[in-house]
Amino acid sequence: MGGEKTVGGVELRGVTKTFGSVRALVGVSASFGVGRVSVVVGPNGSGKSTLLGILATLVRPSSGMVSHGVLGRSRAEVRAVLGWVGHDSLCYAELTGRENIELAARLQGVSPQAAFEAARARFNLGGFVDRPFRTYSRGQRQRVALARALLHRPKLLLLDEPTAGLDAESVAVLLGAVRAEAAGGAVVVVITHDESFASSVADDTLVLCRGRVQLTANGPT
Repeated sequence: MGGEKTVGGVELRGVTKTFGSVRALVGVSASFGVGRVSVVVGPNGSGKSTLLGILATLVRPSSGMVSHGVLGRSRAEVRAVLGWVGHDSLCYAELTGRENIELAARLQGVSPQAAFEAARARFNLGGFVDRPFRTYSRGQRQRVALARALLHRPKLLLLDEPTAGLDAESVAVLLGAVRAEAAGGAVVVVITHDESFASSVADDTLVLCRGRVQLTANGPT
């Protein structure tokens, strides 16, 4: 997470976030580089999800500085280039996978048909994609959620525990997608408890403990 690798990326300087009497983050300084995958690890309650929310402009820090560099100065500019895959798929349960992808494409100003065809090839979307989303397995849901998040070629990709409940094939698809997005110049930040996935994907690692930075390292810890 050194300076020469993070030009144009996202930087936090002395960021603190409190929720009432609870200090979720305390004086966090970190850089997330363009073209790199930064993995954030730490025990439950260490502030990882709060950090991701701040990077996404969904949570305002109580103090400190956040710079999104070339990604944008305003929240609207940052959100326009944001891809998010969290615990909630953000897909409509009664729509099919195809319909969810096409709807997201329209909202992003992308050709629905082109977006779907690209997603179907990239994420191996089989016959299930024309069934209601509510009928999908965890792996199928995650493939559609990834397709939805990536169809507009985001420059900031944030993933919160993306391997939870996935089989080996789905993890391999996810790994390939994450590496490809970084290779394409995106800032990629991943929260995970999956040590195997972290070691496979991490260019940089940030360890949080009780809201504070415990360690920063190039590569997996």
